[in-house]
Amino acid sequence: MAQKKKIDPARKLVAENRKARFNYEIQDTVEAGIVLQGTEVKALRNGEANIAESYVSEEGGEIWLINSYIPEYLEANRFNHEPRRRRKLLLHKREMAKLAQAADREGMTLVPLKLYFNDRGRAKLEVAIGKGKKLHDKRETEKKRDWNRQKARLIREHG
Repeated sequence: MAQKKKIDPARKLVAENRKARFNYEIQDTVEAGIVLQGTEVKALRNGEANIAESYVSEEGGEIWLINSYIPEYLEANRFNHEPRRRRKLLLHKREMAKLAQAADREGMTLVPLKLYFNDRGRAKLEVAIGKGKKLHDKRETEKKRDWNRQKARLIREHG
């Protein structure tokens, strides 16, 4: 009897924008497909990518991922891709309209959160609609995080 090859859940995550949840108040998330070249997929499978400085923009009725970094795949030689090229995101029309409408609202931004492979092996990007936090909001988030850490430490020590 043939066994299915189990994929390590930690391996499926390629890149994460960890600062996004600190800098933005996340209101809604959408999963989007990405138009990639073959060498980009191979580089992603190596687990090398960076979406920390990237952003999502609506231009001409399409949604684009801009300034994301997928390094060149060394074995591709001259058939390689450009590391910081713009990548088109694949969404349903309703989702595109929803994201475009949210981006037009004052203070709202489209932020990439995670780049990962789904169960079928397709590269997906989790896009969030976020509102930029003010400095005092960031300080409050940091205080809550520190208090939760301290609380967990106390519970661990005193049982």
